[in-house]
Amino acid sequence: MNINKTQEDKKVTLAVEGRLDTTTAPDLEAAIEACIEGLEELDFDFAELEYISSAGLRVILGAQKKMNKQGKMVIRNANDVIMEVFEITGFVDILTIE
Repeated sequence: MNINKTQEDKKVTLAVEGRLDTTTAPDLEAAIEACIEGLEELDFDFAELEYISSAGLRVILGAQKKMNKQGKMVIRNANDVIMEVFEITGFVDILTIE
């Protein structure tokens, strides 16, 4: 998995490529922790994300909970496979997905 970070003032975009699973979820969690302080917007670009496991969902949910207190979080460019996981798990009801 690769994570490309772009920051503009109090907005960060994390473009995630590859597989977000038990092995790689800690890497994303660390990337989020490194930048989340003081953010007003956190965007995830999932255009190149191929797979997400329950470990990845846990990291996304944790980020959402933190951003609910300080701003907003948006998921962008999720493909059909990732959207299906979000729909089955009910995450479509708690995440902002564009």
